[in-house]
Amino acid sequence: MVIFSAVPSVTMSVIWASALLAAYVFLEWTFTRVPFLPVATVGTAVAFYVGFKNNSAYDRFWEGRKIWGGIVNASRSFGNGALAYVYEDADHAQRILVYRHLAWLNALRIQLRKKSRYHEWRDKRRNRYRWIELVEKKLRQDFGEEVGTFLSDEERAEVESGANPATQILRLQGQHLRELADSGELDMFRQLELMAIVQELYALQGKCERIKNTPFPRQYAYYARIFTWAFVTLVPCGLLDVFGEHISLEALQQGDVMAAISMVLSSALVSWVFLTMEVVGDYSEDPFEGSFTDVPMNALSRTIEIDLRQMLGEEEVPESEKPLGNILY
Repeated sequence: MVIFSAVPSVTMSVIWASALLAAYVFLEWTFTRVPFLPVATVGTAVAFYVGFKNNSAYDRFWEGRKIWGGIVNASRSFGNGALAYVYEDADHAQRILVYRHLAWLNALRIQLRKKSRYHEWRDKRRNRYRWIELVEKKLRQDFGEEVGTFLSDEERAEVESGANPATQILRLQGQHLRELADSGELDMFRQLELMAIVQELYALQGKCERIKNTPFPRQYAYYARIFTWAFVTLVPCGLLDVFGEHISLEALQQGDVMAAISMVLSSALVSWVFLTMEVVGDYSEDPFEGSFTDVPMNALSRTIEIDLRQMLGEEEVPESEKPLGNILY
């Protein structure tokens, strides 16, 4: 995969460096030979700027992963509390609460994976629609199948009519806990403990929505790309200054091409490193878009589902999420 992704940038860099080399040697365009020191200074500045961008992008990914780690822990706590606190003969209330939580989990996952307008444009520009179609089934985005199966028909209709289904499902959880407390099937102190977990789930959902609805500042991404391309354009000019003493028409005619080859390959290597550094941040800045570098919400949701359904004593539970091309989604 590394080699495949490097082909476009390396090819472009080789062509550009070869063109400047030919212009320098055959057309005697000496102005293409730029002192290496200012080029190296620009490269240092670009490296710092791109590094800042990548660190900020990774922080967004890692925060998303920590939030989903909190969702895993809170889900297990809620399932355990529902089984321990609610009376067993409470009209299957334990199972209803656990299944409704699984509905919330999948509703939140599906909401977070909805494409924003910016990512739809970017995917189209990068021609990634075919790749998205290949993993669409793996992302399990069908609301009726992933959410509706855990809810009654009435609750499903009520939830789907809302602008934020996940929020409405948590509201139903709180309403159900109040009804259980009113009927004496759940005492007040245990109701408060379960409601505290519901409030924690609201907080975790809000944190996910904050990352989802607040895109990475485009000025950082935009200027990082411009600065990187400016540096990559200047790299062959600076390397001409390094290798220029050994590159001439006479030397090439005599078969001394090692300096020219070294200049082109060095330019391609440096350009590939900087272009790759710039792209890495793009794939980390939005952790909920369904990319292969995003938070594996499918796998985490399935892990929670297996744990909670086994808590209920069910024997037929779904299998753990399998990777697609060595990648968990």
